[in-house]
Amino acid sequence: MNEKRLEIRDWRLADEESLISNLQSPTNGRLVSVSMPAPGVDTAVFLQQALGQERFFWSAANGGLTLAGFGIAADLSAWGHDRFALIQQQAHDLFADAVIHNADQPLAGPRLFGGFAFIDDFTPDNTWSIHYPAQFILPHYQLAQQNGESWLTLNAILPEDESPEDLLPELRFALATRLETFLTQRRKEAKKGKENLKKLRPERINYPMSYEDWQKMIRQATETMCSGPLNKVVLSRVCEIRYAQKVDVDGALNFLNATYPDCYRFLFEPRPFHAFYGATPELIVNINGRSLQTMGLAGSIGRGKTPAEDEALAQELLNSAKNQHEHALVVESIRRRLAPLTNQLTIANQPRILRLGYIQHLFTPIQATLKQADGVLPILHTLHPTPALGGQPRELAMPFISQAEPVPRGWYGAPIGWLDHNLDGAFSVAIRSAITQDRRVWLYSGAGIVADSDPQAEWDETALKFKPMLQALRLEIGD
Repeated sequence: MNEKRLEIRDWRLADEESLISNLQSPTNGRLVSVSMPAPGVDTAVFLQQALGQERFFWSAANGGLTLAGFGIAADLSAWGHDRFALIQQQAHDLFADAVIHNADQPLAGPRLFGGFAFIDDFTPDNTWSIHYPAQFILPHYQLAQQNGESWLTLNAILPEDESPEDLLPELRFALATRLETFLTQRRKEAKKGKENLKKLRPERINYPMSYEDWQKMIRQATETMCSGPLNKVVLSRVCEIRYAQKVDVDGALNFLNATYPDCYRFLFEPRPFHAFYGATPELIVNINGRSLQTMGLAGSIGRGKTPAEDEALAQELLNSAKNQHEHALVVESIRRRLAPLTNQLTIANQPRILRLGYIQHLFTPIQATLKQADGVLPILHTLHPTPALGGQPRELAMPFISQAEPVPRGWYGAPIGWLDHNLDGAFSVAIRSAITQDRRVWLYSGAGIVADSDPQAEWDETALKFKPMLQALRLEIGD
């Protein structure tokens, strides 16, 4: 585990700047986590103040739990087919003897932010050069908010020979100092960021895959399905945008939070100005003890300009044999994977319509009671990738994707989220997303392909799915 810790020497000044400055990379240490209520702290200001540092954000749909963090107290990473199990073991070791104050408060305590690459044997390329096949970071400072309540947490890895209780006053002082900074910080920088975003115009917008190449790829997929056991595969394309100055990730994230509150919004920035962010409608799993929540989400159509047109499109989606077939493959796969692990599994008989700001999906909510409470990562490993982002059967779809798509997916379409000191947590599927490197952005968009898919319709669907991230950058599809 590539942890970082705080080496405490002379804390007579006991300010948070000296606390954070003494970072080393030890072979061992003990996690200490202190928390306090933080009413009035704004998430956007919290992240804006951390600009130029490592930053992390995750917000559940429809006003659920919101988390933000910055700095690195511990950094976990893993490679290969065992990456889920390796992260599970590292997280267990990190939290095993941790000293967590206010652990009885649901919003207090340490949380790891992170995720996984889409495939096990992911090799970082230029776009994903700093990303691992699996990586989770415990921030130094983190903010948790829900139902009008806020808690600020400070995480530190202390030398084993230091007494956490002896250092508790200094840790609390550092936390209170940082809280006071947040509470007195003006919103000027956040507003300035929004203004800058409006003025930014790209030097170049490029869609590397032509429609002709897309058409060939889709036809290859449908012909394979007609002649063999492959039932579905999800194929994607990218949009590249270059700017003359750094991309305003904060402005884009603020736009996504304001415009798509019905989605799961996320930011994973393990190196300053190298950020993966997005607004996804899809939850892959939420685990709390033995309680499980997930969903089947597949099948898409646009929104109407009037209520009547919107309802007509929804009925068209519900009546579409192609979309119903695609959706049923996803739900049945989830049922099959979860059934051996659960005592109770509740799946709606018919899909519903999930309406978002620009698109409608077929949606089936799924709840379950697990036989064992082993945390979120073993279940995540079982479910990823669902046919909603991979295909069915999985063992045929994954190699097809790797062979057919010219651009590596990196973390696109993979789980991203958080886990707590009980190893419970929540992960969304990283779609409707972008990866930013300083002045360059890659957007990803995919579509589920079945035997009767039409290349033009799937091309139009991916164009629609680019829309949230293009809008967040103040661009439109035709720009």
